[in-house]
Amino acid sequence: MLSILLADDHFLIRKGLRQLLEESLPAARLDEAADGPSTLELACTGRYDVVVLDISMPGKDGLDLIKDIKDASPDTHILVLSIQPEEQYALRAFRLGASGCLNKAGDPGELVEAVRTVVAGRRWLSEKAQELLLDGMSGQGTGLPHGSLSDREYQVFRLLASGKPIGEIAEILALSVKTVSTYRARVLVKLGMENNAQLTHYAFKHGLVGDP
Repeated sequence: MLSILLADDHFLIRKGLRQLLEESLPAARLDEAADGPSTLELACTGRYDVVVLDISMPGKDGLDLIKDIKDASPDTHILVLSIQPEEQYALRAFRLGASGCLNKAGDPGELVEAVRTVVAGRRWLSEKAQELLLDGMSGQGTGLPHGSLSDREYQVFRLLASGKPIGEIAEILALSVKTVSTYRARVLVKLGMENNAQLTHYAFKHGLVGDP
């Protein structure tokens, strides 16, 4: 039996996804998770063929979740779901082990097709994601300053831009406050900025934060 974990902190989105999948895949077993820690606990049991994962989950960063789930359960496929433009997260997600990326604003039928595709052992790639992967393999980035950030720097950057204090970021990423402060300093240097307000302005301008 196909088993799917729906991980999103918005109740209505989870219920909408569940209804869509129940109608198209009536034999599938569907479970839900509303935050990062519960998603990780459930996904790491290895009981799921597919995890549909919101990239912005409370309690644990989405990029960390991808890596941790794949480390604990390599055969579990991860479909990343986000309202953010694919160019802001797809390449990083694939590098960490995701099997596909979907935009919340896309055609609902894509989710069903994506689930079937990854279960068959293939990646789900929209036309935009294909372009991103090809650019990444050829050494081309987004052309924007944040493209130079490492995955961890990018995580810290997004959390800072979302208004989270350093102490909370340290808890989310399981790092020391000192380490997070070091990452913050690196991000500011790489982006040529001086404070968190500038980081927030940049992030909103380029659609890097702001999940509803």
